[in-house]
Amino acid sequence: MLYVPRGLLQATEDHLKREFPKEGVGLWAGRREVERVIPLPNVHRNPLSGYLAEPLALLRALRELEREGLELLAIYHSHPRGPAFPSPTDLKEARWRVPYVIFGTDGFRAFLLPEGREVGMVLL
Repeated sequence: MLYVPRGLLQATEDHLKREFPKEGVGLWAGRREVERVIPLPNVHRNPLSGYLAEPLALLRALRELEREGLELLAIYHSHPRGPAFPSPTDLKEARWRVPYVIFGTDGFRAFLLPEGREVGMVLL
């Protein structure tokens, strides 16, 4: 279960709107609930249809979370022209054992990947 304050959900949506028409990517971090939204640069070779967090920015973000005593709670990305459902590429490239939150044209949903099991979210 992901616990997400509405203000941080709005910050995430604002980030993804700024990235449009490209896919956006970032991290949600916190302790029990999301406390930080960390946008990351998308360096995918085709950012209109894929995402790849810039590796050094990702590493710096993870180190900063560790120093602050925060955990990686989720990875988010957008599907600017499609549904909030994992694509075949999302399933194939999933590596992290945290929920993947997908923002699509029909809203947002979270999944454990690659198995595709939906994760509940509670807005605070």
